[in-house]
Amino acid sequence: MTPGIRPLVAGNWKMNGTSASLNELRMIGNGFMSGLDAETEALVCVPATLLSRAVEILSRTPVRAGGEDCHIKESGAFTGCVSAEMLKDAGASHVIVGHSECREQRSEDDAIVLAKASAAWRAGLVAIICIGETKAEREAGTALDVLSRQVAGSVPPSAAPANTVIAYEPVWAIGTGLTPTAEDVAEAHAHIRQKLAEALGAAVAGKMRILYGGSVKASNAVELLGVKNVDGALVGGASLKASDFLAIAEAYQNIA
Repeated sequence: MTPGIRPLVAGNWKMNGTSASLNELRMIGNGFMSGLDAETEALVCVPATLLSRAVEILSRTPVRAGGEDCHIKESGAFTGCVSAEMLKDAGASHVIVGHSECREQRSEDDAIVLAKASAAWRAGLVAIICIGETKAEREAGTALDVLSRQVAGSVPPSAAPANTVIAYEPVWAIGTGLTPTAEDVAEAHAHIRQKLAEALGAAVAGKMRILYGGSVKASNAVELLGVKNVDGALVGGASLKASDFLAIAEAYQNIA
């Protein structure tokens, strides 16, 4: 944790969820109505098909709804794409950009991620910018170099705590059940904070949330979320079930 920063627990449903899944959102919202919001902010990023209904369900709770990705353009002939303005119009507060799945499967580079972050701000959304190394890069000893490059290339120079969240997700830990050690996470987050300070200034970097993502679950949440410079979590599979997501958020009740 970072003194002075209220943690954020954010869910990423990815390509999961239909109308039958909305009751899980209701239970997440109800769970935060029971006092969890005193410990942490909460956000669930859902597929675009569910976004407007998610916003309605969560509107009377402390939990917000976000988008999972956006196009760099406001509108145009981009079949199947969703703009940041469309997400905002549907009620989103945040959008994830640069997730490793988009970087790998769609060949998105740092420049595209930076453009998407700027598009998010244009629409009035908070950009959650994802960075992280692959297994091969970690084994080659270049993980910190990769993080340096991604911070430099993906984070716009006008980024601020009010419009930007950084999510560190070691690619090899996403959906695999594998997690880095607390020491590995501490090293990565400290490095990211330092690179943000070099790019944006110490005052800005010191207040910016840096989330950890990658096989976060109730059983490891206290250990991971208690690491210095970890300001919350970006949760994948465990966010699909209210009981799992709420259990992760409850970890903050056990972190001194």
